[in-house]
Amino acid sequence: MNPAITAATAARILRQLKHDPRTVVLLVAVPTVLLFLLRYVFDDERLFDRIAPQLVAVFPFVVLFLVTSMATLRERQSGTLERLMTLPAGKLDLLFGYAAAFGLVAVVQVAAVVAAAQALGMEVEGELWTLGAIALADALLGIALGLLASAFARTEFQVVQFMPAFIMPQVLLCGLFAPREEMHEVLEAVSYAMPLSYAVEAITDATRSADVTGDLVVNTGVVLACAVLALVLGAATLRRRTP
Repeated sequence: MNPAITAATAARILRQLKHDPRTVVLLVAVPTVLLFLLRYVFDDERLFDRIAPQLVAVFPFVVLFLVTSMATLRERQSGTLERLMTLPAGKLDLLFGYAAAFGLVAVVQVAAVVAAAQALGMEVEGELWTLGAIALADALLGIALGLLASAFARTEFQVVQFMPAFIMPQVLLCGLFAPREEMHEVLEAVSYAMPLSYAVEAITDATRSADVTGDLVVNTGVVLACAVLALVLGAATLRRRTP
């Protein structure tokens, strides 16, 4: 990897986002709006305190997966990626550059979501910075999986079709709707292979105690390791241009 090329790629993506306010609004405002809807649709403070911390991580994960995969696919379709790969730039340089750029956006997004949740009355036993750090790790996972999905998609419609394959099983089996230990034993076993399950476990630990426990560190580490693995797989399968 070449840090200079990675930094230049990240700077270019950030400049593009600066001139695309609709995408910025989608990235930052949509998860916050969804939290407001959740709070007042159910109008139950206890329910909100129970599920809001998990959704603080899940919402950025889903939104960044969709936006990142579409943005990368658009670069390949336009020929930008093909021109970049004629330069002395490796695939990992490009993908880590994309991840760094969207990672900076994720910092803003997660900060906005955590602030919104706190303003809506979310109460947790743990520290908010811990919650934000785990949510950021989950957002980075969404970015990495989005980059991986873009390597297989030929159209933006196919990216949307990948949502059920990459995202929905994780959302359903991560323990958000029901404890994993209460699921059928087959589904519980499958959930251990899904990184979002470890993010929800880490969030649960962070909301119950102000201490940074060993389980919290391990679960967050698994999420980050899966993000790095997804980036490496994305680089290995990245094509210059969609046929």
